[in-house]
Amino acid sequence: MRSRARAHVATLFLSTVVASALLATGGGAAHARTPSPTSSIGLPASVDGGAWASGHLQGTAIDRRRGHMYFSFTNLLVKTDLAGRPIGSVTGLTGHLGDLDFNSADGRVYGSLEYKAAQAFYVAIFDGSRITRMNMDARTTDVLSTVHLREVVRDYTADMNGDGVFDGDTGNTPDHRYGCSGIDGVAFGPDLHGRGGGQLTVAYGVYSNTARTDNDHQVLLQYDVRDWRKYERPLSEDALHTSGPASPGGKFFAYTGNTTYGVQNLEYDGDSGNWLMAVYKGRKASFPNYGLYVLDGSKPARRGEVKGQPRPESGRIVSLLPRGLHHEPSGVYGYESGGQYGLVSLDDGRYYVAEAGTVDSGGTTLQTGRAVLHRWTGAVPNPFAVRGTAR
Repeated sequence: MRSRARAHVATLFLSTVVASALLATGGGAAHARTPSPTSSIGLPASVDGGAWASGHLQGTAIDRRRGHMYFSFTNLLVKTDLAGRPIGSVTGLTGHLGDLDFNSADGRVYGSLEYKAAQAFYVAIFDGSRITRMNMDARTTDVLSTVHLREVVRDYTADMNGDGVFDGDTGNTPDHRYGCSGIDGVAFGPDLHGRGGGQLTVAYGVYSNTARTDNDHQVLLQYDVRDWRKYERPLSEDALHTSGPASPGGKFFAYTGNTTYGVQNLEYDGDSGNWLMAVYKGRKASFPNYGLYVLDGSKPARRGEVKGQPRPESGRIVSLLPRGLHHEPSGVYGYESGGQYGLVSLDDGRYYVAEAGTVDSGGTTLQTGRAVLHRWTGAVPNPFAVRGTAR
């Protein structure tokens, strides 16, 4: 899940036009748009995000009141209705657009946005009401504002071995505090201190590196975004800004073992009160390397040891839910499931779990995405079941 080059944008523009035409005309089985069957409680069993010359699917978000779904394709944001018909798209992003979440408090879509070469990390805020046509340029239209995250920059650029050299975008180094590779998962939910109140939680990306011991936590930052309008700036990739909060309202650590690029999709479930972290599996033999970890929302963060650090360190530790698969040597709980490409809780035991794929269109490989309705069963190894299948 890394950034694409600026030269890719021209191809993206052409392919969005081609793909939109295919979708509108049903050009080929891979692009045919057929109405999705409706679930028993009014939402479709799946929502198709289309096929695009872009990066692969990174995350999804739903605006239930307006009937819109949003799909992040790395350097492209696509807005559809719940029948999968494209309404609009945002192009011109040369950074890495990751996970998404919808903020019901202000009606906007929040996502993670990385410019690793420039050592710049942002929360991207899309005004969905302004996304009304295809190929709207993020840099020249008023659909996108950004807020800089200084805390992420500090950890990403940390010179952990003290040699005075920043080693750049690589996991094969002792640099990057906690193995921080940037950010990806984002979600709105309660304060992890247990004090109530809605917060935006941003999860670190974490490099895969089996040779170090200080990268075995998922790192979560929480922010109160109610006063963020004062920080928001338009996207200017030629002059990246640093307007943002000096520090997060809270920093938290979940001990899971090292993963490959950290939390890909983060989601708060209002039904259970728990947090879901979908990841690409890690490679350390001393850990179970599950694909999904669940934070126990009934337990506020506690002060404890941040394990494996070069010097003893304490921090706010959040607990994994003691359910699912259990790896006794490490004490880690988790599940095996999807969700790495998009995960949306409907807060009633149902989730949209995204599927990513590719399709060939006249010799061009297009990236596809689809959100499929599931229900939570809690079964192992996979706690999700497609809506309507047997338990």
